[in-house]
Amino acid sequence: MGRAGAETALIELLKKLNGPGWDISLYVIMGQGEMISQLPGGVRLLNTQFCDQSVLSKEGRRKLIKTVIFAFFRNGNLLKKTGYLWQTFLAMQKRGKLQTDKLLWRIVSDGAQRFDETFDLAVAWLEGGAAYYVAEHVKAARKAAFIHIDYESAGYTKAMDRGCWKQFDNIFAVSDEVKGHFQSFYPEYASKVGVFHNFINQEAIRSQAMEQGGFSDDFKGRRILTVGRLTYQKAYDIAVDAMKILKDAGYHARWYVLGEGEERKALEKKIAALGLQEDFLLLGAVTNPHPYYLQTDLYVHATRFEGKSIAIQEAQTLGCAVIASDCNGNREQITDGSDGMLCELTPCAIAERIETLLKDEEKRKALGRAAKKKKIHQMENLQVLLGM
Repeated sequence: MGRAGAETALIELLKKLNGPGWDISLYVIMGQGEMISQLPGGVRLLNTQFCDQSVLSKEGRRKLIKTVIFAFFRNGNLLKKTGYLWQTFLAMQKRGKLQTDKLLWRIVSDGAQRFDETFDLAVAWLEGGAAYYVAEHVKAARKAAFIHIDYESAGYTKAMDRGCWKQFDNIFAVSDEVKGHFQSFYPEYASKVGVFHNFINQEAIRSQAMEQGGFSDDFKGRRILTVGRLTYQKAYDIAVDAMKILKDAGYHARWYVLGEGEERKALEKKIAALGLQEDFLLLGAVTNPHPYYLQTDLYVHATRFEGKSIAIQEAQTLGCAVIASDCNGNREQITDGSDGMLCELTPCAIAERIETLLKDEEKRKALGRAAKKKKIHQMENLQVLLGM
């Protein structure tokens, strides 16, 4: 339950379902996360213990390590778990990219808490550990799973999944592109896959944007904002290079990033090497990012791949002009030149788009107005999920 888009969408879905006639239980496989405080009161938390610290905090990292170690020894099957770890490690090494989270998801899933209760509907909200857990260790009359990302680009493999998807009655992708990629990866399950768009509460976003907060510096130039975890997927290394181009071209601009993650140290090193300590600022995660959207001149979301970005939807809701990379997920949320701008994921292309809108204030405002008018259809999602 960390502060990320999928978790934000889950909280909004639970709020929609919370009420008379519903008996909702939630089990958080990692047993931690700072967003647990936002859980609706009527939702029953099944975890016997829960840590409300982010996995990115010092205390949260300690808890995460303990959870993984405990999961390895819990519920037996040590030889099976060891074999899976070794085989998956070798496969990742062959591909040239070690992804620790995906290496451990199966271990955490197999070592998670078990319940005797049989549910009417069990939902795996995330791919990976949650999907493995619901598929193999939860008893339910019906099972549904959600895919929030370009599945193959995120590094998942059939060897990791071990046929878990055949256990689900329905599989919901958060966008049409995510659906198409998953169906290409798993054509045998194509008939099970539908689209279920993320929930966001636009009224709450607008209200929270008017609260105190936002930028605390007295910078007088143009502000550029990005919201998202500091991960490889979010391509901040490329954004830093784009900022260097803008600075060298003489633009009086400052780029702010709200989010935390494992790439922080590498990014700080690169920022310092390029002399951008005053130009590209990593502000960390914040409880309420919405005032920043209102106070920025431009929102940029240049990522390597996406499912469907909550941050883009928040920026659009608050009337920001948005520049996004032309990748899976992003292109489904923006009509290039109409309610935002798309670009290649290169420093030069990003910098060029930013320059265009910094020079043309009217164009920037027009894109923001068009973005603010975009309609988000969500209520039909509930009918799809519950009707299955």
